[in-house]
Amino acid sequence: MNPLLPFEWIAAFRFMREGLSQTLLIITGVALGVAVIVFMSALLSGLQSNIIRRTLNSQAPIVVLPPEQLARPLRQGGVAVTVQPRSQKLRSIDQWQKIRADIERMPDVTEVTPVVSGPGFALRGNATKAVTLIGIEPESYLRVIALAEKVIQGDITLTSTDIVIGTELAKDLGAGLGDKLRVSTASGAVETLRVTGIFDFGNKAVNGRNVFVGLRTAQSLLNLVGGVSSLEIKIRDPFAAETIAQAIYAETGLLADSWIKTNAQFFTAIAAQSLSNTVIRFFVGLTAALGIASVLVVSVVQKSKEIGILRAMGTSRGQILRLFLVQGGAMGLAGSMLGSLLGYVFLLVWQGVARNPDGTPLFSIEIPPLLFLAAAVGATLVGILSAVVPARQAARLDPAVAIRG
Repeated sequence: MNPLLPFEWIAAFRFMREGLSQTLLIITGVALGVAVIVFMSALLSGLQSNIIRRTLNSQAPIVVLPPEQLARPLRQGGVAVTVQPRSQKLRSIDQWQKIRADIERMPDVTEVTPVVSGPGFALRGNATKAVTLIGIEPESYLRVIALAEKVIQGDITLTSTDIVIGTELAKDLGAGLGDKLRVSTASGAVETLRVTGIFDFGNKAVNGRNVFVGLRTAQSLLNLVGGVSSLEIKIRDPFAAETIAQAIYAETGLLADSWIKTNAQFFTAIAAQSLSNTVIRFFVGLTAALGIASVLVVSVVQKSKEIGILRAMGTSRGQILRLFLVQGGAMGLAGSMLGSLLGYVFLLVWQGVARNPDGTPLFSIEIPPLLFLAAAVGATLVGILSAVVPARQAARLDPAVAIRG
């Protein structure tokens, strides 16, 4: 260890103790700034997670589809004739098992589930409703879409004769658990299925349109035996969906739609919210930095004679420089520790006050330990950087001039 280090620390804390009121004032200012940053960061993270979960939990981050069928222009006498675009019929992804295995090996992908989806009709008595028939493999699908959390009656044990419907469709058809529905499709296939679950996604259109059946049942109804119409993918970072979708397209040549593309306005709003939080954190940090710098500038003026005596006694400019850097870092660290505690208390108070009408929390807030570590490191660095200018000013003082005052 450097033998001069204890002197620098001792002198720094002595200066801080002699100007105790100023030291406490700046520590309090840093603490309030860190508390605001911790509170806003955790609150915004919880809010965004809640919005994504509530708004997008009925769709996968990435959906892989077969390539579009393109109409080839005809030529008559060497002249190209314009033709209308071809209608897109329901098709399977070629070699979907192999493609699924390839995508599962990608580092950012956590789950891939096959889906067969197409239009159909649900009939009960004289009531008929157009529906979107979704055939799923429950074991993998439930790890991509939070369907199990949305089931309010029954369960999702989908055998070949089971169907899970939404609350709106159940109301429209007058159907409940155990009732039977006749499901038909344009191919002429008809199946009689028993309602084993009713879900509520909090979206009237989804609750009235989507129905879930077993994968093989949907393949039979939609005349897609052995095939799947899409692969739905879950990833670690939902905000990286578009980048990963482009990588999948480059590797497989298949269409890969990310929920960032299909919900562009929603994610633009989320990005704007994150940018606003970053700007606020920047100005809070800048305010704390200016506060530390101003206190240390005043300290240099007040302690100029002491600094001159130290220089006359042989203290080097480097030691004087480090003395003030230690002060800045110490005030930043102390402020960050107090601010992290205040931020944690603010979050606990918020969770206790912000409640839904039924008494449950408005939304869950995770408080990661890394947030407190980042706040401590950041505030300490801000303190050190804020001390650079006052420290250089102190180090440049001429001993004789400083002693004469």
